[in-house]
Amino acid sequence: MLKAKILFVGPCESGKTVLANFLTESSNITEYNPTQGVRILEFENPNVTSNDKGTGCEFELWDCGGNAKFESCWPALMKDAHGVVIVFNADIPSHLKEIETWYSCFVQQQFLQDSQCLLIAHHKPGSGAPPLNKLKLVHSNLEDEPEEIRMEFMKYLKNIISSMSESRDREEMSIIT
Repeated sequence: MLKAKILFVGPCESGKTVLANFLTESSNITEYNPTQGVRILEFENPNVTSNDKGTGCEFELWDCGGNAKFESCWPALMKDAHGVVIVFNADIPSHLKEIETWYSCFVQQQFLQDSQCLLIAHHKPGSGAPPLNKLKLVHSNLEDEPEEIRMEFMKYLKNIISSMSESRDREEMSIIT
């Protein structure tokens, strides 16, 4: 059975521990208590398989404290990591600036592929996430991925036409009945 080491990193008070507990189905923590150093959660997921035989995988989720005072521990935390999840609180503007540092230290300097990294913009319960968070976000770079934006725009146009068609069908049905 494969065993993968996944790091949860990011700024203080970004929700790493709450997310880690939720995703590993561990305890519910209701009050904020900063992670000191690291907390390791071990779990299995039968839905994630490594082969055709359907054997599940084991995971170690390393919930890393976001305080800079633990920076001297980072090399030890990063050793043999297979993936990095960068969590930030989308409601705290300073976190947006910090995530580049986390990415540089934990992904780029460790020579991990971008496919081994996940970025989570976390909204704490009751934070009243802005209505824009419900919108689909598309990153556009016409130099690197020109067809990506075209594809996304085509999907958007199809959604508009579908919505118009559904609206027209409802209107016609209301006239008939």
